[in-house]
Amino acid sequence: MKISYNWLKEFIHTDKTPQEISTILTGTGLEVESVEKVHAIPGGLEGLVVGYVKECGQHPNADRLKVTKVDVGSGEDLQIVCGANNVAAGQKVVVATVGITVHPTQGEPFQINKSKIRGEVSEGMICAEDEIGLGTDHAGIMILDQNAVVGSLAKDYFKLNDDYLYEIGLTPNRADAASHLGTARDIAAFLKTGIHKPDVSAFKVANHNSKLQVIVENEQAAPRYSGLTISGVEVKESPKWLKERLSVIGIRSINNIVDVTNYVLHELGQPLHAFDADEITGNKVIVKNCAEGTLFKTLDDVERKLSADDLMICNAEEPMTIAGVFGGITSGVKATTSNIFLESAYFNSVSIRKTAKRHGLKTDASFRYERGTDPDMTVYALKRAALLIQQVAGGVVSSDIIDLYPNPVAPFAVELSYTHTHRLIGQVIPHEEIKNIVKALDIEIVSESADGLSLKVPPYRVDVTREVDVIEEILRVYGYNNIYIPTQVRASLSTSVRPEKDTVQNVLSDLLTANGFNEILSNSLTKSAYSTNLDNAVKILNPLSNDLDVMRQTMLYSGLEAIAYNQNRKAADLKLYEFGKVYSVQEDKYNESQRFALFLTGATAEQWNQKPAAFSFYNLKAVIDGLLERLNINDFTVEDTSSDELAYGLQYSRNNKALVRFGTVSSAALKKADVDKEVFYADFNFDMILSAVKKNKIVYHEVSKFPAVRRDLSMLIDKNVSFGQLKQIAQRTERKLLKEVDVFDVYEGDKLPAGKKSYALSFILQDIEKTLTDKAIDAIMQKLIYNLGKEAGAEIRK
Repeated sequence: MKISYNWLKEFIHTDKTPQEISTILTGTGLEVESVEKVHAIPGGLEGLVVGYVKECGQHPNADRLKVTKVDVGSGEDLQIVCGANNVAAGQKVVVATVGITVHPTQGEPFQINKSKIRGEVSEGMICAEDEIGLGTDHAGIMILDQNAVVGSLAKDYFKLNDDYLYEIGLTPNRADAASHLGTARDIAAFLKTGIHKPDVSAFKVANHNSKLQVIVENEQAAPRYSGLTISGVEVKESPKWLKERLSVIGIRSINNIVDVTNYVLHELGQPLHAFDADEITGNKVIVKNCAEGTLFKTLDDVERKLSADDLMICNAEEPMTIAGVFGGITSGVKATTSNIFLESAYFNSVSIRKTAKRHGLKTDASFRYERGTDPDMTVYALKRAALLIQQVAGGVVSSDIIDLYPNPVAPFAVELSYTHTHRLIGQVIPHEEIKNIVKALDIEIVSESADGLSLKVPPYRVDVTREVDVIEEILRVYGYNNIYIPTQVRASLSTSVRPEKDTVQNVLSDLLTANGFNEILSNSLTKSAYSTNLDNAVKILNPLSNDLDVMRQTMLYSGLEAIAYNQNRKAADLKLYEFGKVYSVQEDKYNESQRFALFLTGATAEQWNQKPAAFSFYNLKAVIDGLLERLNINDFTVEDTSSDELAYGLQYSRNNKALVRFGTVSSAALKKADVDKEVFYADFNFDMILSAVKKNKIVYHEVSKFPAVRRDLSMLIDKNVSFGQLKQIAQRTERKLLKEVDVFDVYEGDKLPAGKKSYALSFILQDIEKTLTDKAIDAIMQKLIYNLGKEAGAEIRK
C-alpha cells in the first residue's frame, strides 16, 4: 500500500521528519518496507538556479543565436549561448549550469556540458518551460519576476512541494489502515494528538430535481447503500493539484470525476463509484443478484458470465456494475456526461471476496471491501466527494442523500481487565495510560471499574473483537520497545516427548540428501479433482481458486505436480522426498496425520564407468529398507498391495496397521497430474514411525569375535507363499543365533508341479560368545526345515 507523507500531514499536524514517521509506523505494526522521495515533477528542478542576464549580444557567427553574460550568484558570470528570440538583458531566468541533468517534458533527461556553439563558449543553458518539465511551451525561455533572488534554487522559486512515498506491507487484518486517514489514526494515537478530518459542513442540497430511486433486494450482501445525484458537471482534465496528489501514489489520472472517486478512496478508505445518471434506465438503481450465466461486459471490454452469487448494481433492465469489484463498459462517466449518480456503499466482505476471486479481478475497491470497510463512513465520504466534484467539475447536488441502512452494524462490546492486560503484556502500564491509548484508538469507554473497562470498539476495526485484541492494540501503541526486558529469565524445565519429531525428521533428511534426494515443500491446499472420495475431503469454504478448494488427502499429487513441473523443463531424473500432513473428515470429525513421501522417476546419473540405468521398484525398496534399518525398525510384516494410487507394490505393517506403502504409481494417477513417465512412490505413516522409534532402546552390542556360518536351503513351496512369510517363520524358530535370512534364487517353470515355485534361501548364523559347532548348526537347521514344512508347506529339495 502506498501512502504520501504530505497527504498524511493534512490529517495530523506534526513536525516529524519522513524518517521519524516511518519509524513510528513500523513500531505500531504498519511495517514500512521502503521510503522514497518523490519529486513534484520529473527531476524536481534539482540543481537549477535563478540567473540574471547582465548582457545580451548577437552571436558573431549565427543570426539566430545570442551570446549572453549571466549572473548565477556564484561570483563569476557565465557565458551562455542562447537561441531563444525573447532573451534580453535585465531578465531573471532559469539556468542549468554545467554538470546539471535536466528532465524535459518529453524525451530523455540529458546533462549540460561546457561546449562551443559556432565558435563561442557556452557554459550552461537558459531554460524554456518544456526543457525542465514545467510545461509544454517552447516558444521561448521562461522569464521570471524581478523579485526572484539571483542564485536561489529554482525549485524554491516555483514552490515545488516534493513528497515522500511510504510502501507499507499491510497485513490482511488491518483493513482500517488501508487509507491515509487510517494510517494517520495510528500516528495520532502514538503521538497523542488529534485527527483533522476534511470539513464537509459546506455540503448542501441545491434542489430535488433528480427522481432516481434506489432499491436494495439483497440486504445481507449490501447492509448499507448510500448515494446522491449531482447535476450539471463538466467532465474534463483534473486540476494540477489533484493529478499530482494521485500521481505520487501511482494512480493514473483519468478525468476529474473519476479522479475524485479515487482520491476519496485513498484518503478515507471508502470506495465510490460514479454512474452516468442519464444512462440509468428507468431511473432505478437496483442492488440484487442476477440469474446464473447472465452475460456482462466489464470496463476492460471482457464479457463475463455472472454467477447467481455475484452482487450486481442494476438499472431497471440490466446490470451496470459488479458491486464493489468492477464497473460496466457503458454505465461509467464519459466525456459527454453531465449528470452523475454517486454510490457509496458497505458491502459484505465475504460476498465481494468470492466474486473477485471467481472472476479473477483485483481492484482498489475490492481490496478494501473484501477486508472490511467502515459502515459509518459512507455518508461522510459522499459529502466529501460531492464537495470535491463541485470544486473541480462544477454542478449542484440535485437530490437528498439516499441512505438505506435497515440494520445498523453495532460496535463490538469488549470487557477489558487490567489484570489480564498486565499479564499478557508482561509489564504494568498505568491505568490512565491505558485509558488514553484506548481513547486515542477511537474506542469508546462505556464504563470503568477498579478491575477494568467496558468498551465499544467501532465497526471499522474488524480485527478487534476480543479482549486479547484490545490488549494487542494497547501494546503496539504503547510501544514494543518500551517493554522492559529483564536480565534474568526464570523458567521451569519440562521434559519433551522423546524422540523429538524434528530429530527423527533430520535423521531421515540427512540420509536421503546424502544419497542424492532433494526435499520439496508443497501446499496443503489442492484441487478436488485429485480426490478419490470427496465426501471425506476437507473443503475450503472460501477457496483462493478452483485449484485450491480442498485440503490434500494424499501426498502423491503434490509430488507428481513437482515432477511434472521439472520434466516439462528437461529435468527428468528426480529423487524427491517430502514431509507433510494429509487431512480428512469422517462423521463430522476432522483428522490430520503426518506423512512422509518418497518419489523416484527417470534414471541414475551417468558415470564414466557405467551407463544410466532406469529406476526400478527395487531401487525404491532398497531406500525404504535402508531408512527403516537406520531407525532400527524391523518388526514388520510384508504383503502385496494395490490401490487407485499404486498399480502394484508392497505394504509394510506393524500391529496390523500400514507403516509404509510403496510401489509404481498407477497410470490413472499419472494422467491426473500430466506426468508421462513411470514414477515410484512411497507413503510412510510418520506418526507410526515416531511411535516405533519411541519404543526403541539404544543397547550396545559388542562386535562378535567368532565367525558367522552360512547354510543354504532349496525348497519347493506354493506360489502364494511369500519370502516375508518364510523369513518370519525362520526368525521365530531361532531368535538368538539367526542373524540374516535372504533369498538368492527363485525359479518358476513347467518343470515344477502346477502351482509351485522354487526358492533358495541363505541363513547366517552366529554366536557372540563362542564358535558354533556343526552339531549346533545342524540342530538349528533341522528345526528350520521342520517349521518351514509345517507352517509353509515347504518341501526341502535334496
